[in-house]
Amino acid sequence: MNKFFTWIVVLLFASTTAIAQNESMDTVSYSIGVLVAQNLKQQGFENLNSDKVAKAINDVLNDKPLDISADECGMNVDKYMKAQSARQYETAIAEGAKFLEENGKRAEVVTLPSGLQYEVMTAGTGPKPSATDKVTTHYHGTLIDGTVFDSSVTRGQPASFPVNGVIMGWQEALQLMPQGSKWKLFVPYNLAYGERGAGAAIKPYSTLVFEVELLEIN
Repeated sequence: MNKFFTWIVVLLFASTTAIAQNESMDTVSYSIGVLVAQNLKQQGFENLNSDKVAKAINDVLNDKPLDISADECGMNVDKYMKAQSARQYETAIAEGAKFLEENGKRAEVVTLPSGLQYEVMTAGTGPKPSATDKVTTHYHGTLIDGTVFDSSVTRGQPASFPVNGVIMGWQEALQLMPQGSKWKLFVPYNLAYGERGAGAAIKPYSTLVFEVELLEIN
């Protein structure tokens, strides 16, 4: 094989390889676009401006100045997702609000500025725990429709935990409860598990009801 023919073969091979690589990256690029778009639709982003999405991707990949900072982008998406979630659970939010409004009309129920409500079932006479104390309690937790989601009473085993290690509604109530007390708590979603919920039983934006007996401050 003479040098000229060898040179032609090398050029042809190089050109073929470059074309194959370009075709491969085109395929990968399109595939990434499909997967990203499918994921976005599943997350509820169906009305996005695709031109803006493409521009943002191009700006990042080519190290161009961003129209919006990455930190602000994160906050914008988080805000949107929370709003979408709230719309999805509007019924649960409305039912919880209505329940608390009606419940708060009962003479035996105290409504605190935070929105937490409680009813004294047994008045204790002992000391009150602080946020940094550990306590032992018996409790029985239900949804507003009466569905039980957790109960140390049913298990027959009290639970011990730091006061500042539980949901905000409990933290507030425990620090007001003298040892030996048993209270019924009515906890709005923002003082419970919020927009995330907890497990299969406690859906996002759930208002919760607990009977809590403060047995001991450890």
